[in-house]
Amino acid sequence: MNDISRRDQIVAAADQLFYQNGFEHTSFAHIAEAVKISRGNFYYHFKTKDEILAAVINLRLTDKRAMLDQWELEGKNPADRIRNFIKILILNREKIIRFGCPLGTLTTELTKLNHSAQEDANRLFTLFRSWLAQQFQALGHKKRADELAMHLLARSQGVATLANAFKDEDFIKQEVKYLYGWLDQYTESFVDRES
Repeated sequence: MNDISRRDQIVAAADQLFYQNGFEHTSFAHIAEAVKISRGNFYYHFKTKDEILAAVINLRLTDKRAMLDQWELEGKNPADRIRNFIKILILNREKIIRFGCPLGTLTTELTKLNHSAQEDANRLFTLFRSWLAQQFQALGHKKRADELAMHLLARSQGVATLANAFKDEDFIKQEVKYLYGWLDQYTESFVDRES
């Protein structure tokens, strides 16, 4: 197996373990065991846990950018693209119920640890914030685009946090339905313009 694929395996395993167990509670040994390599081989690729964390954050940024690019291609209009964002709660509901939101849990943990990578982890939220604001601007809400983007981000994080706390799948479904209705309020004028 070449170095690139082994390194990618390590980063993917670390990503999962950081999500499921938390950054602080995941050791080199846990990651090496998940990838089934010796610790010596592990150190060939990463010298510190912070190096792995940086790679995990970059992986998540790359994956999320690709997802947003895909939504741009598939979505007929900005409202459809925003619905894709809301739908994440349904698509990932089992993981959210077990572990919470991967973005929210990591940024919260790094903030508590006063970790230097906390701002890097925040770039994930900034990516969604900027993209959602662009979608709301395209819907004709230029002055309120960032406010609406932040409201949707906050709401989705709250849903993930409470669904995780109460282990309640029905709550996620109910809130997604509510969010679709909320979004419809901001798309009516856009639909009228397109008709």
